[in-house]
Amino acid sequence: MLSAATSTPSAFAPSANVARLQESATLAVAARARELRAEGRPVIDLAAGEPDFDTPPFIRAAAAAAVEQGATRYTATEGIPALRRAIADEANRRSRATAIAPEEVLVSTGSKQALFNACFALFGPGDEVLVPVPGWVSYFEMIMLARADAVSVMGDPSHGLKVTADDLARRATPRTRGVILNSPTNPTGAVYSADELRAILELADARGWWVIADEIYRRVAYPSPAPSVLDVLESRERLVLVDGVAKAFAMTGWRLGWSVAPRAVTATMAALQSHVTSNAAAVSQHAALAALTRPEESDAAVGAMVSAFAERRDVAVRLLDQGGVRYVRPDGAFYLYLDVAHAAPGAEDAGAVIARRLLDEHLVAVVPGSAFGTPQWIRVSYAASLDQVRAGVERIIATVA
Repeated sequence: MLSAATSTPSAFAPSANVARLQESATLAVAARARELRAEGRPVIDLAAGEPDFDTPPFIRAAAAAAVEQGATRYTATEGIPALRRAIADEANRRSRATAIAPEEVLVSTGSKQALFNACFALFGPGDEVLVPVPGWVSYFEMIMLARADAVSVMGDPSHGLKVTADDLARRATPRTRGVILNSPTNPTGAVYSADELRAILELADARGWWVIADEIYRRVAYPSPAPSVLDVLESRERLVLVDGVAKAFAMTGWRLGWSVAPRAVTATMAALQSHVTSNAAAVSQHAALAALTRPEESDAAVGAMVSAFAERRDVAVRLLDQGGVRYVRPDGAFYLYLDVAHAAPGAEDAGAVIARRLLDEHLVAVVPGSAFGTPQWIRVSYAASLDQVRAGVERIIATVA
């Protein structure tokens, strides 16, 4: 019989592995917006980090056909061979370095898993990883989960909040082991030019750093796809390229991404993935295969979505210019990054103050910049209808201008 002492449940204490883990701010905003909608309130959601379009019909049809043909079972952890070849072929069309083999491709459950695989395989206790700020919230948490240290490198507002090679060099120490690059950038929409990428990659090569290049938004850029590290890199010896179908093909819910890395790194990440999630969903792999191997249909679908994003962006920036609101001009992705420090004078986290005010008083959901390391800013998504973007931005201007 258990004693009273042993039968009383103790308070939960998280393990040291996750004790410092923070909830995603974007998910927290989405949860609050859902609560308000459940109350019947017409929230304009400008917080979402996903396209508001349907997955193109030809991709959905290919997935349905694959299911009917039996694509409902486990695949190899690394992905189906045809998809790995298609990813390698697409990368080779841009690569200036050695040819990419299918064996260097690992298909994962979204680009988020590919990024986690890379951080966990490359970094560990005592390592430092340089992360440009503002930067996507999960980079910092993934590095922390690998028990390495994320080192924030602040971008210059006069330079679109992008970092330079000199910025990275100033923050480096003997413990620096890698850098994460993201272009087009979440949360700002800024795009690194080929020359800017080249300078950073040359620095990383000279210092022996790993580069994790997150290019999930590369095809969502104006007026054409953003430069890739593959366009300028001479050697892939210490590169992990991460991409996927979520953003460009409106396939966020399909959870399908990948990494391209040297064979030994890919093998290590595949071993890790085999114990965590194993293979990405078989039907999603076949859907992605259609997206990558039917270029005429793909280009038409992506082009239509990018054109719609560009129209929304242009309307939004005209309104912001007229309202005198300071922002980073987005040349890619589907985000606006607004400086709201003046609208909450004295607040340490002006972005959180304004985000809460916008949601509770004006029914506009945005993401506070503290999620990305810059608490005086907010992120506004224009992955919503043109009417909603216009109405939401007008409410934002009325609140912060």
